[in-house]
Amino acid sequence: MAEKINKSKDREDFVKEFTSFIQDKGLIWGPDPEIYGGLAGFYTYGPIGKLLKNKVENSVRRIFQSNGLWELEGPTIMPDIVWKASGHLDTFNDPIIYTKDKKESYRADKLLEENDVKIDKFDDIYLLELIKKHKIKAPNGKELDLNIERQSLMLKTKVAGTDASLRPETATVTYLPFPRFFNFFRRQLPIGVFQIGKAYRNEISPRQSVIRGREFTQAEGQIFLDPKEKNNWEKYDSIKEIELPFWTKEQQEKGQDFVNISIKQAVTKKHVKTQAYVWCLWLAYNQFVSMGIPSEKIRLRQHLDDEKAFYADDAWDIEIKLNSLGWTECCGVHDRTDYDLTQHSKFSGQKLEAIRENGERFIPHVLEIAFGTDRPTYALIDLFYEKKVEGEGKTIFKIPYHMAPVDTSIFPLMKKPELIDIAEGVKKDLERFYLIDYDAAGSIGRRYLRSATVGTPFAITIDYDSIKHKDVTLRDRNTEKQIRVKISDLPEILRKLLLGQTAFEKAGSSVK
Repeated sequence: MAEKINKSKDREDFVKEFTSFIQDKGLIWGPDPEIYGGLAGFYTYGPIGKLLKNKVENSVRRIFQSNGLWELEGPTIMPDIVWKASGHLDTFNDPIIYTKDKKESYRADKLLEENDVKIDKFDDIYLLELIKKHKIKAPNGKELDLNIERQSLMLKTKVAGTDASLRPETATVTYLPFPRFFNFFRRQLPIGVFQIGKAYRNEISPRQSVIRGREFTQAEGQIFLDPKEKNNWEKYDSIKEIELPFWTKEQQEKGQDFVNISIKQAVTKKHVKTQAYVWCLWLAYNQFVSMGIPSEKIRLRQHLDDEKAFYADDAWDIEIKLNSLGWTECCGVHDRTDYDLTQHSKFSGQKLEAIRENGERFIPHVLEIAFGTDRPTYALIDLFYEKKVEGEGKTIFKIPYHMAPVDTSIFPLMKKPELIDIAEGVKKDLERFYLIDYDAAGSIGRRYLRSATVGTPFAITIDYDSIKHKDVTLRDRNTEKQIRVKISDLPEILRKLLLGQTAFEKAGSSVK
């Protein structure tokens, strides 16, 4: 019990310091509007946070595009006939529980998770039994009204008098133009498309920063394919020997941990149903690893039977182990079969079909990789925030170099015209390729600290030797080591360092 209390206290202390860090360093502000008291679930990304989120979204684009998915951009509001067809109007809801005085409300399953209660089923009666058994109270200590209701997550509006809703996901508006992109891609399957854009959900009492927002950015990939080709997937052979951290429903039910096994083993043992689906799992996993999330912090969790969406033939989540929140869902991968195209065909009266070479018509199946860019952005901040306890207690944001919000800082050693001229010339040359922070204020030590605190990998200092030798001091954020680099070599050296293609000490001459 004492160990559990200590861990809880350590996490509380971390969250307190971490929250201060993300606010003070211009990462995430809110809930907004702060000057009016804030509305839960709405946040502003500060200058550094927005740059990091841009890096995350660019990484998503790069990985999807390199694996054959093309980007679309659809509307954020659709008439309710669309959401009736998709099932959102009738079934998209969460379990809500109120305090006895009815002044606060909470999502029942999340309230249990936050109290470290394991959930094996997701029906309302079972959740209520767990709340009673563990004597769960509201986070503010209030007694709960022991009754669970359902709250729709749809945010409603009207467009020219027509009932409409803000999209709760990008997936549905990706399916609607199927006839258009089917023709664009020469009527050949498989077809991969994705969207990155805003979505909106009327979440119940969101309290975990951008992890659970009411407005958020999604990045969802959709692959349309012939169901007969799911186990004849051309890209499967190139990845089948790769090991991934699979956590099957059988392991979960037995209280066992996840294990790393090969993709081929997962298919052979029927943990996953098809080659095409497991390729999507690999692609989703690769998205997070490519962003710099450590592989040892990632697991693939299979949905339990009563947790899986009714339309899903297979469903797994990618979870990341955060310092502040523990294991946190950050992505869902679903085999949606022909549900979506069938529904929209029925409600629209339009045929959403493909044709095989033998002339046979069929409705394509959809494999979905559904995640957002807010959670991985938060995860990167959470995992690489480091508060040093020794010395001055310096805080460093040790984010992987290629994902750093700012690529490099430039510091003239002193505010002297001859140094300023060189520094501004270096800035002009480098900002064609990199995001630069130019800082000439304060001592060089304070500038180094400011740079490291927001995660900038390298700092370039122009000193009096730069005038004579046409070189600069390049400083590494993590090791604090310094080397001398010719100004003319800086663009290429920075490129190799940011991509991890060369060791820092080998990039120039050492400086004591």
